Amino acid sequence: MNLHPFDQAMVLQQQPDGSTTGQTSPDYWNMIGPFGGITAAAALNAVLQHPQRLGEPIALTVNFAGAMLPGTYVAQARPARTNRSTQHWIVELLQADDSGTLQVTTTATAVTALRRSTFGGGDQPLPKVPSPAEVPRVHPPAGVEWLARYEMRPVHGAVPLQWDGHEGTDTTTRLWMRDDIPRVLDFCSLAALADVFFPRIWLRRAKRVPLGTVSMTVYFHAGSAELAATGTGFVLGEARAMAFRNGFFDQAAALWNESGLMLCSTHQTVYFKE
Repeated sequence: MNLHPFDQAMVLQQQPDGSTTGQTSPDYWNMIGPFGGITAAAALNAVLQHPQRLGEPIALTVNFAGAMLPGTYVAQARPARTNRSTQHWIVELLQADDSGTLQVTTTATAVTALRRSTFGGGDQPLPKVPSPAEVPRVHPPAGVEWLARYEMRPVHGAVPLQWDGHEGTDTTTRLWMRDDIPRVLDFCSLAALADVFFPRIWLRRAKRVPLGTVSMTVYFHAGSAELAATGTGFVLGEARAMAFRNGFFDQAAALWNESGLMLCSTHQTVYFKE
């Protein structure tokens, strides 16, 4: 049986020293390295596959310290502290340089927890948007492979049609999205979906400035049962920026399933230059 491209990208091999090794996936390649969402998912996967893990993810922060190259990477995850219901993790992804010395490409922290039944509610409801079936699918341009791994149906704030440098005021994007080929949602694929949005500064300025995500955090509001119930359905994502200043901007987003349950919220900071 052939693995889904996402599952193939998540394969980790246990090593005698307790670390794991994986392979970067050409299916999720960006212009000069892996799609940031797949790197975030790989860091989270190192925690989820660890034999000492307690509970399910509630938070993940990933810091992109350096570019990942095609080939093998080492994933080292360790529990820094385990309490009765929460566990705090430190993760590093490493690759060998030209001399064979392992260098850190990515650092991450994660918190896992034992979820329990309590009061539940949400103050940010699913935006009023057309259903996925009512929104045309967009087909990505050639040359950026990871875009072909997702089915995207933009509702508002699509990629600018004209790169004319015209400055706008609205940085909001709403779109329906899911894995293509459809795949049952889980924590790793949700972490990747949280990074699907194109950079907010491109929408704000209609200009393709060079940039790169420096750090992103994902807060998981849904547990494994809610993700399994979401299944292969669409997820609505809404993203916007809050400030652009001194070479950095931020991007805040939330993701809901079709029934209106918020699955996660996320925030990232992005470096850009003129």
